[in-house]
Amino acid sequence: MIKKPDSNKARIKRHLRVRNKISGTPERPRLNVFRSAKHIYAQLIDDVNGVTLVSASSLEKGFEGNGGNKEGAKKVGELIAKKAAEKGIENVVFDRSGYLYHGRVMELAEGARECGLKF
Repeated sequence: MIKKPDSNKARIKRHLRVRNKISGTPERPRLNVFRSAKHIYAQLIDDVNGVTLVSASSLEKGFEGNGGNKEGAKKVGELIAKKAAEKGIENVVFDRSGYLYHGRVMELAEGARECGLKF
């Protein structure tokens, strides 16, 4: 019998390995990305206090578009950058959560950079 490897289990393992090395602070929070088949989510997290400072996703009420494609991911990146600017945050640590820096994850990062986040 052929056994297919569990790709999400491998992603979680990569994510935990990276999380041992990076951490968000109040001055430089962690920009965490999660993607599902239909939506994409982003959060700015202060790991010292264990608090989510800002969040954005393709499920929000005013969101125009589809979170399952690159255009939607870019809009979520722009949205999180605008919300971060309102809170006075401009420097972040990017946490791609074990996903490849490709496709929707890359578009979210580029959208956030275009609107003023530095990482």
